[in-house]
Amino acid sequence: MIDRAATAARSQPREWLDNAIRLIEADARRSADTHLLRYPLPSAWCADADVALYLKDESTHITGSLKHRLARSLFLYALCNGWIGENTTVIEASSGSTAVSEAYFAALLNLPFIAVMPSSTSPSKIALIESQGGRCHFVAESSQVYAEAERLAEETGGHYLDQFTNAERATDWRGNNNIAESIYEQMRDEAHPIPEWIVVGAGTGGTSATIGRYIRYRRHATRLCVVDPENSAFFPAYAQGRDDATGSSSRIEGIGRPRVEPSFLPGVVDRMVVVPDAASVAAARHVSAVLGRRVGPSTGTNLWGAFGLLAEMTSAGRSGSVVTLIADSGDRYADTYFCDEWLTSQGIDPSESAESLVEFERSCRWS
Repeated sequence: MIDRAATAARSQPREWLDNAIRLIEADARRSADTHLLRYPLPSAWCADADVALYLKDESTHITGSLKHRLARSLFLYALCNGWIGENTTVIEASSGSTAVSEAYFAALLNLPFIAVMPSSTSPSKIALIESQGGRCHFVAESSQVYAEAERLAEETGGHYLDQFTNAERATDWRGNNNIAESIYEQMRDEAHPIPEWIVVGAGTGGTSATIGRYIRYRRHATRLCVVDPENSAFFPAYAQGRDDATGSSSRIEGIGRPRVEPSFLPGVVDRMVVVPDAASVAAARHVSAVLGRRVGPSTGTNLWGAFGLLAEMTSAGRSGSVVTLIADSGDRYADTYFCDEWLTSQGIDPSESAESLVEFERSCRWS
């Protein structure tokens, strides 16, 4: 089948392409790197254990999440491959942070952007996408978003960015100021500059692919742990070599998928941990209280995994550092994960996990 978007883009003068790339690169230069925060572990046991926890704060991107990096990479990838031209309609299958960030870059290039999403998407997420100039297109079921995005691209002569396929290939995993290189540069003067573990979740799989490849490329001793929520297909793919779909969506926005996405590379992952949804919510609320500002639910998933690894290290008498991510701000979820009534409607009770976190900070024991 002829790619009409690519054909149209090739017919565009190079001046438009050159300026489009300039605009994206200039936007990146105006943006400082995201902060690496040291998490305040309890002094009662932290000093004896000689461990440290760091949070790469991706919520400080201009569009508020880790997905800003991905959106920038996807646009540059499509532009340099000749898939996007001056009048191309840009389309994505996303109801979340990726669509927010992609809408921002589409507006930067004065291109129309359509996000394909389930009709059940929360009004707050729709509003965020629309605030960046994007248009939302709804389908009845989440499983329909891929095919509908492809259909819209064909109908409009546009380009489907396809984050779930292109995330791992659009980013230069060897360096070029990607998230992995940034972490190691910022850790350089710390007591334990080479982390024992880096902990991330997987939505597209692009972040874990980038970090896992970079670790191997630079021959670091760091191990990569991917945390996965309930109902996600990634953990079975890693643990059992299964490539089938779960048939249900993750309740933790931004991570977990009902199918194994092409960008997820289990071969670069050293360990996977399944985190109960109640634990993700409890950790997000706990860390928000410690930091004095809200973090999103996938950050809670990250921290639950990181706390478990720290407890293992201290129990074994090993010193070292662990790094994980603040993926986005919890302010986006005020009416969901930070709302007790909504949690009850979803059958999520974080109280038991919250007690475990209090005990962890008291004793560094993990249950």
